[in-house]
Amino acid sequence: MMGVDTERDLAGAIRIARNILGELAVPGAPLGPLTTYRLGGPAALLVRPAVVGDLALVAEARHASGLPVLIVGRGSNMLVADRGFAGIAVWIPGLTGELEIPDDDTSTSVKVGGGMALPVVSRRLAGAGRRGFEWAVGVPGSIGGAVRMNAGGHGSDMSACLIAAEIFDLATATLTSPQADALGLRFRSSDLTDDHVVVAVVLRVQTGDRQAAERELSEIVRWRRENQPGGQNAGSVFVNPVPGEVSAGMLIDGLGLRGARIGTAWVSDKHANFILGSDGGSADDVRALMEHVRERVAADTGYRLRSEVRMVGFDDEAVAGAHR
Repeated sequence: MMGVDTERDLAGAIRIARNILGELAVPGAPLGPLTTYRLGGPAALLVRPAVVGDLALVAEARHASGLPVLIVGRGSNMLVADRGFAGIAVWIPGLTGELEIPDDDTSTSVKVGGGMALPVVSRRLAGAGRRGFEWAVGVPGSIGGAVRMNAGGHGSDMSACLIAAEIFDLATATLTSPQADALGLRFRSSDLTDDHVVVAVVLRVQTGDRQAAERELSEIVRWRRENQPGGQNAGSVFVNPVPGEVSAGMLIDGLGLRGARIGTAWVSDKHANFILGSDGGSADDVRALMEHVRERVAADTGYRLRSEVRMVGFDDEAVAGAHR
């Protein structure tokens, strides 16, 4: 794959990719509105695939042009730099698929499209009397993104629910169906890379009482509203350094950093592990505040916090090293 190192190289690479992608590719499309931060610049090209065959074209375009590819689900775990992303962004919710709940009330598995929103899936399963996915009602991401990050909350996560996945590999242009134990799922991470697009999954559920499931949903939503801020954010910024014992929010709060601000970004007064952006503000301010918090925590406590947020378009060494 060739490199894209100069503006002239980039312009040529974009032409090559557009020739392959045709009308699928939208040049200079804003990325910020596709994320929950609602900040950041445009993608060189934006593709909204509708079928798996469109992903094959993305794979061909990437190979021929050398452009990097960014997979965008519901954008709930992503911050795009103000300058944008010099590559092909692939917006997955158009490839949503369906939630397939068998009519058989004893069935303990369901198939879900990779672009579907976690809260939608959670509510629909509860309404059908299927238990075990209530925890996801407060996570504003996609099924595919949740697999890649092994998202979780309220005592469960994707690794506890996932049976298998359908994954399109952009490097080989192949579709495979690995079992969950082949994906390397671990705390807020997995073995999936930028090459992997989660097209669909099979989830493990339990049959149960619909009213009990819906009560649990309501309780989770109530708890989140009381304990977590709204506004422009990507949820918890940092992974807890010692899950169950040492939380990132506790460390940040202990340093008196609630309300700390850089430019248009600030640490939430409600929960110290949330960093908020402003309408019309700067993604670079958010990133600068993240680094400021990380440095303070490292200097004062010895813990080097790892970010849960995917950083896009930031190319300096500090970011590259901090957010793997």
